[in-house]
Amino acid sequence: MTLLWILAVVFGVLVLVRLANVAQLASQLANEDEEAEQDRDNKFNSWMLVGFLWVGLALLVYMMIDYKKFLLPESASEHGVTIDSLMDINWLILFIVFFATQILLFSFAFKYRYNKNRRSYYYHDNNKLEAIWTIIPSLVLLALVFTGLKEWNKITDTQANTDGIKIQIYGKQFDWTARYSGKDNKLGQSSFLKINDFNPLAVDSLDVASADDRLATEMHFPVGKPVDVQINSRDVIHSFYLPHFRVQMNAVPGMNTRFYFKPTITTAKMRQITGNPNFDYVL
Repeated sequence: MTLLWILAVVFGVLVLVRLANVAQLASQLANEDEEAEQDRDNKFNSWMLVGFLWVGLALLVYMMIDYKKFLLPESASEHGVTIDSLMDINWLILFIVFFATQILLFSFAFKYRYNKNRRSYYYHDNNKLEAIWTIIPSLVLLALVFTGLKEWNKITDTQANTDGIKIQIYGKQFDWTARYSGKDNKLGQSSFLKINDFNPLAVDSLDVASADDRLATEMHFPVGKPVDVQINSRDVIHSFYLPHFRVQMNAVPGMNTRFYFKPTITTAKMRQITGNPNFDYVL
């Protein structure tokens, strides 16, 4: 169905081009005044621009509504709610600017099309106008960056976030392995220098804290309890991504990265929210 629509649009454009060519040839045969022909073409093109604008905006709005079903459901983590609200604010600003600029762009092309009875007015610069369109966007971007950094620093603050279940996640092609701390809630030390076939997570076996650590190929988080994830890589950079929890951090070889979050929705509850009885969280 989509292919048929694309073909219809392509052939429609080709037909319009051919009709324009036929009209031009007809005017030449009729010895029509070239200036009148140009004026008519300008009017035709300007109205086509207006049509393109509103058809394009209508399609954009339709696709935004229709494709909403492919977006992530509500956040299943505490910080994710804030991140989603920040994203909503960003999208709102972007849509306002996009719609305003596109409508102005096409409206100006329509309003100021060539007219032999009108002359353009030229001035070199307008300091007031340039100050307005520089200062206002700068202030908006500064506010967005500040609120984003504030939330990011809150998530990644290693000094404040000391509680929670300690988990190490190790990435390699093509595998994730998790190591859970035991009853002492302390992970044994690990170093990438100790990696070998018998110790793929490079755990220091002499560290007492590693004695009760447990390996897992699935991750389980209890609702309402903080989770402190230490992220490592064995080979190349990998992306540790839990989309439903709004958690994303790169696993970098030879480096410890961390992410701290608190789950708020169980798998059973999310199955009710999504209407999908087979739903499972993914890494």
